[in-house]
Amino acid sequence: MSMHQRELGRGLSVSALGLGTMGMTMAYGRSEDARSIATIQRAHDAGVTLFDTAEIYNASVPGSNERLLGRAIRDFRDEVVVATKFGYDTDADQTAAPVLDSRPERIRTVVENSLRYLGTDRIDVLYQHRVDPDVPIEDVAGAVAELVAAGKVVHFGLSEAGPDVIRRAHAVHPVTVLQSEYSMFEREVEAVLPTTRELGIGLVAYSPLGRGFLTGIVKPGHEYDADDMRRFDPRWQPGNFERNATAIDELRHLAHQAGVTLPQLALAWLLNEGPDIVPIFGTRSPERVDENAAAATVTIAPEILREVREVLPGGAFGSRFTDGHMPTWENVTR
Repeated sequence: MSMHQRELGRGLSVSALGLGTMGMTMAYGRSEDARSIATIQRAHDAGVTLFDTAEIYNASVPGSNERLLGRAIRDFRDEVVVATKFGYDTDADQTAAPVLDSRPERIRTVVENSLRYLGTDRIDVLYQHRVDPDVPIEDVAGAVAELVAAGKVVHFGLSEAGPDVIRRAHAVHPVTVLQSEYSMFEREVEAVLPTTRELGIGLVAYSPLGRGFLTGIVKPGHEYDADDMRRFDPRWQPGNFERNATAIDELRHLAHQAGVTLPQLALAWLLNEGPDIVPIFGTRSPERVDENAAAATVTIAPEILREVREVLPGGAFGSRFTDGHMPTWENVTR
């Protein structure tokens, strides 16, 4: 099955929807490799060509997520776009606080590791996972440029970067894509979109289903397992949770009017925000893949899309971070 393609940045063509694999090895409780591999392969069958991973997506066993993805796509590697990330010192104790490390020598080490973990000869998109205040972004972009010249990396990406960093990096080596959280629930990146569009940089939207809230299957934070990030997410805490749950009921009604499911409405809403946006949904369920993939083909009436912003004018109730700033937990998980 094929899916409509979108152009991100300079020469990067991917399916309108991608699959993020983080939750298959961390942040959302226990998982089974066999089911995760089946999910990845179902996504490929559904026409998904963009698959997102990172060396740090299991801080206790660096590279385990990349290995999982590599095994899953082995038979169709050349049919898909693989994105991974650098930016952490995986030798450091990640249980205390994640240690950023985007030094050029670390970037080169991570790339060699990722190529081996993934079982591939090139990384299609290489992101800096988080901006490292101790390493000039010009040095980061220069190191990636060398890897591009060597044929080990095809496209350079940034994650959760602001306009100034994007411009400085882009001046050294073209940035093809920015990855940031974006959904009906989370709108902060909209302030960065004028910069990415001016420079011709695409946006990959992670957590497009609001970390699961926009699936409509939710429960208060304290009911999640201790290793599930939603146990600590402010949007799942008393006060915020009830207001967000009420909004979900209203959004579910809009989805019913449109003849789609709530996740499909959430994904279609993002796709309608611009042709330069590709959401990457996360799931460990092959069945959910089919439901989400169908969002690439649905048509939602403009008035329903407008009503979404009336229900959530500024996004979800509660910050996506515990103190209003990106905490150590968020740094590791995304």
